[in-house]
Amino acid sequence: MPPVHTFSIVARDPETGDLGVAVASKFLAVGAVVPFAQAGVGAVATQSYANTSFGPRGLAMMAAGAAPELVVRAFEDSDPGIASRQFGLVDAAGRSATYTGGECHPWAGGRAGENYAAQGNLLTGPEVVEALEATFLERADLPFPERLVAALLAGDRAGGDKRGRQSAALLVVGEGKGYGGFNDRWIDLRVDDHADPVPELERLLGIHRLLFNPAKNARPLTEEEIRWIQDAARVLGFYTGEASGVWDEATERALASWLGQENLEERYGGGPELEEEVLEALRAAFERGQGD
Repeated sequence: MPPVHTFSIVARDPETGDLGVAVASKFLAVGAVVPFAQAGVGAVATQSYANTSFGPRGLAMMAAGAAPELVVRAFEDSDPGIASRQFGLVDAAGRSATYTGGECHPWAGGRAGENYAAQGNLLTGPEVVEALEATFLERADLPFPERLVAALLAGDRAGGDKRGRQSAALLVVGEGKGYGGFNDRWIDLRVDDHADPVPELERLLGIHRLLFNPAKNARPLTEEEIRWIQDAARVLGFYTGEASGVWDEATERALASWLGQENLEERYGGGPELEEEVLEALRAAFERGQGD
């Protein structure tokens, strides 16, 4: 199997306890190999000549109470190929560790601190991992997923994988934050083959935020906006009434159906209220549809 030359950051959000991995590489579909995370337990990135068993094994050990440094020692003792491995770990308490085997292709190394571990191999130089770390520490103002992607982009723009660019991924877990609240896998985005994958990952995160953020800032719709929704929904076949500007049950059913078509149902709490960005997304979708 070809080596997974890459750079990554594993981290914990001290505000929410969410855990995540952001990774990029000149390697097809790096998100299928490197990132592992379990809510309330920890996160693992396994790369270089990746031993993918390190993901589930590391999480199982951390779930049983093992600190990341103990996990590192267990991997060293059990894997005859450890010299070619690289990995990073963070547990639910924010304890971290990074490991780079002596046979990883240069430049290779990592940096770790409370709530994060950053590492990479076959990089243009140490500036890549330094940029990962510095940006993660400096951008605490960002929401956790955006903070991870910002760190990844900084590492990419500092040089990244010296072979070039191909794929990137973001995995974030949080208790009950998965789709519908039925699992913990909150964000799982992958750019498998792209000329500039990290900005593309950033774009996908923006779409994820639009579609799946719970409604928090809904405002009352004006009569004109209700009339526009009724008129547009009628054109689209969701509504058969008049565009009166008066809210009623038929209008609510039509809006709910339209939002479902656009995968925006998670952003609607019912009634004549919408968030501004959701209303803008409906306008944009309608204009695109009418232009086809």
